[in-house]
Amino acid sequence: GHSEVKRILGEMDEVRRQVGFKGDLEAFFTFLETDQQFYFTQGPDLLAGYRTLKTQIDAALPKLFSVLPRADYEVREVEAFRAQSAAGAYYQQPSADGSRPGVFYVNTYNLKAQPKFGMETLSLHEAAPGHHFQVSIQQELEGVPRFRRFGGDYTAYVEGWALYAESLGRELGLFTDPYQWYGRLNDEQLRAMRLVVDTGLHAKGWTREQAIKFMLDNSTMAESDVVSEVERYIAWPGQALGYKVGDLRIQGLRHKAEQALGPRFDLRDFHREVLRDGAVPMDVLEAKVDRWIAARH
Repeated sequence: GHSEVKRILGEMDEVRRQVGFKGDLEAFFTFLETDQQFYFTQGPDLLAGYRTLKTQIDAALPKLFSVLPRADYEVREVEAFRAQSAAGAYYQQPSADGSRPGVFYVNTYNLKAQPKFGMETLSLHEAAPGHHFQVSIQQELEGVPRFRRFGGDYTAYVEGWALYAESLGRELGLFTDPYQWYGRLNDEQLRAMRLVVDTGLHAKGWTREQAIKFMLDNSTMAESDVVSEVERYIAWPGQALGYKVGDLRIQGLRHKAEQALGPRFDLRDFHREVLRDGAVPMDVLEAKVDRWIAARH
């Protein structure tokens, strides 16, 4: 976890240099948080941006995936009556009978919490090929019990897949703008800090104050946000850790397959193997991938 935090800070600093920003990394963070060019002023413009992104990503997905969900998804605004207390964005699965598509909900209540530079990575995570692929493909499984289609809350798999999906952005033709790449790093940094803090609190004897200080020292998050995040981790052991653990395991399995198969490695087939049985514990996923590798030798 500590090594991931350090690595990501280094990559953020590389973006700072790439865009020619005159100032240190802390000043760059402030610039990104306050400059109006990075924020929409109208909610419909934010939604239109995500719909344009959907079209772009959908067109590129067949390059990396041989299995796609039958269900589509749409971008919707979080309704006004619940926007103030709702998350910034989230995914709702399609109906099992196919009568309703999946929904990528975007909250337009506070546009300062929706930076333009976070849009590509957030779409990859919440919609396609992130939660929309993983949830919809699992629901569409045939010949398995209902608990396999609708259950299986294995956080390391579910959130690990969505975080891994963010890493596919460049292969899908995204992140060509360095600020969008920064957005990817910014989200990944939160997950890396959570890996440290969750482990610190529940395995290393950290205090609440130690955890808060670590997150304040390694990010530009507001102290009020850090406090609420840390208290969530205290109350829900292992959930925050699961994101990064799952991502690192899936990344590791891909690297293992690439090394073992060489020119016979097919990324589309690898993704099919990871997704085709729905959410599973990570040791089950590793055994599945090992059998898949062995069958292709």
